[in-house]
Amino acid sequence: MTGILIRWIILTVSIIAAAYTIEGIHMSSFFAAFFAAAVLGILNAVLRPILILLTLPINILSLGLFTFIINAFLLKMVSGVIPGFDIRGFWPAILGALIISIVSWLLNSLIGERGQVEFIDLRKRGDRWE
Repeated sequence: MTGILIRWIILTVSIIAAAYTIEGIHMSSFFAAFFAAAVLGILNAVLRPILILLTLPINILSLGLFTFIINAFLLKMVSGVIPGFDIRGFWPAILGALIISIVSWLLNSLIGERGQVEFIDLRKRGDRWE
């Protein structure tokens, strides 16, 4: 349960980072980003796999870059549902999806499956690291 909450907060931080760096994304409050993260998480869990499956040929031809278009579409859908969270245009949605993906990936790489911060402790034994 704590893992879900921590990932929700990470997605909220990612949305806030996108809102502060991209001019076309506007957020009225922290709670707008918090609820936008909840809706985006639900859409990513339910609708994104269906969209990726439907657009698989285009996604293969674009070497996976069409996934950013899908993410931008989902982000634009969230902005239509959540008051106080606006995305004005296609390119801010694309850039926002890119920033949200990068920040979420970086922060989620530090979190384990149980929602705790994990690290790898490497020790050198002979000529190998274990």
